[in-house]
Formats: sequence, C-alpha cells, structure tokens
Amino acid sequence: MAENPEVKATAPAAAPKAAAKEKAPKPEDKPFGAFIQTEFLPSLQTSLTARGVVGLTLQFTEATVPIQGLEANTCHQVIGIWGDREFRVYFPKEDINATKGFSYTEKGGRHSTFEPFLIDERKATLELLVSAVALRLRAQKWIERN
Repeated sequence: MAENPEVKATAPAAAPKAAAKEKAPKPEDKPFGAFIQTEFLPSLQTSLTARGVVGLTLQFTEATVPIQGLEANTCHQVIGIWGDREFRVYFPKEDINATKGFSYTEKGGRHSTFEPFLIDERKATLELLVSAVALRLRAQKWIERN
C-alpha cells in the first residue's frame, strides 16, 4: 500500500499552558515591623483568646530590657499583659530568624531571667512564633492548666 504524500501526520496542537499562579507572599516576607504589627500580634491575640485568656493587651515597642543586669540594653519587644501577668518576647535584631528571648513577671515582681527562645529553629514562621509563645505560657501554667 503506497502512502499518500499529501497526507501528513500532525500531532495534536499543544494546549496552551495555563498561566502560572502567582504565590501570595508569605507573612514572614514582610518587613520586620510590619510583620509583627499586622501578622504576629493579631494571630497571637486570637490564639491566646481561644485558649481562655481574657483582657489581654499586646503591644510592640522598642524599650529597655527589664531584667537585672540587662537594663542598659534596648531592643524590640512584644509585651503581653493581662491581669497581674506580663510576658515579653525580645527581638534584639529586626529579624524574626535571629536570636530571640522571653521573660515573664507576675504581680509586679521582677522579670524572670532572659530565656533563649526558639534557638533551635533555623526559619521562624508565623505559626511557629505564635505556638511557641502559647507553649511557653502553658509551661508557666498561665493557660490551659492540666
């Protein structure tokens, strides 16, 4: 059987590629101050309220460290206050992946020591920061008591 030279095999036309969906930027990609104000504080407020914390006020500020021997140091801090309890998350550098610290006080007493906070994590995420604060407060038996 002879082939007809005018009949050419053609491959079906390739379907046009779907436009690549642009990924929304991660909250952690925001500048440090914007991330803390617009992502971390609201998420932390929601998380702690869901765990039964009532009357919590959160603020983001740059202040001196209220720990004996560290008073000369100033850094960015997230301060949480409810009732006679206060905790602070310290950010010595404007970077959520850099060294962080934690302290707390109750009934107007001295702040605890400057505790390293999330030191084993290479990349901090919003969810990790929020859950780590909640876990630390739970360990203090301030929330979700056993």
